[in-house]
Amino acid sequence: MRYLIIVFSIAISLLVNSCGVYNFTGAKPVDAKTFQVNYFQNNAPLIEPGIERTFTLELQDIIQSQTNLNLVSQGGELLYEGEIVDYRITPMTATADQRAAQNRLTVTVMVRFTNRNKEDDNFEKRFSFFYDFDANQQLVGSQLTTALDVIFERITQDVFNESLAKW
Repeated sequence: MRYLIIVFSIAISLLVNSCGVYNFTGAKPVDAKTFQVNYFQNNAPLIEPGIERTFTLELQDIIQSQTNLNLVSQGGELLYEGEIVDYRITPMTATADQRAAQNRLTVTVMVRFTNRNKEDDNFEKRFSFFYDFDANQQLVGSQLTTALDVIFERITQDVFNESLAKW
């Protein structure tokens, strides 16, 4: 009976110990306690007012919700900065009478990531995603909000994965 208790204790300790490295967000352990997200300017040729603020806030939110890092306004050990470099609406499919049947909104963001504790992790990279919508609809109001939510959710997740999850 004593042998069974020892084996059970070892098995439980190994199980609990192995869970310390894994987390459900996929983020690797980071040698940092703070992060900073500078305001992303909108330098796209076609300007949609307010999207730079929305993107900046969504990037802050995803990092805060998926890590235990603290957001600071300056001096962060991890620094995210960049700009929105493209906001484009293009026709995707055509009808028989040569009119657009579907349009695509594409947003591209240039992100510069700096890890002050581990310079090998630094990068400067473009992240882009799209949203397709019916050509008969105007991309305003709730339609625009939905499109930007889908696009920014994907881009911020890609930035998170590139900088912290190392996927």
